[in-house]
Amino acid sequence: MLIADGAEIIRQDFSKAAWEGPPAESLGWWKSCMPAASSKKIGWAPNEVMLEFFQELADKPEKEDLRYVLTLLLIRRRVMRLEETEKPQDGREQLVVYCSRQEETHHVPVVHPNPTRTREIQDELADLLLANADE
Repeated sequence: MLIADGAEIIRQDFSKAAWEGPPAESLGWWKSCMPAASSKKIGWAPNEVMLEFFQELADKPEKEDLRYVLTLLLIRRRVMRLEETEKPQDGREQLVVYCSRQEETHHVPVVHPNPTRTREIQDELADLLLANADE
């Protein structure tokens, strides 16, 4: 979890057994699981597959939130570069991202999914874009 200590942000890690829930003063918290040493490695799909999926989502306005999260993943993987954030006349914030592989600039609406939808997006991306690296 993250907590503020004056002007500093401090990360604290807990084991599952020691976790009693986030205190009121926490800024944020998350849960992750360490894979067993004997488990197979899991890897993301190749960048080209992710970019193709990104392009397919452009024509699906009902999946704007999924495309936004995928964009953040592609930025993190350095497949895309965030150029700027803009608010066009319609008032909807957009990320302006550049993909050097495609030599294209994309405008992606910022859509913050609710917690339930966040989990659905995580599951959908995992189903579509995660693969066993050992297979």
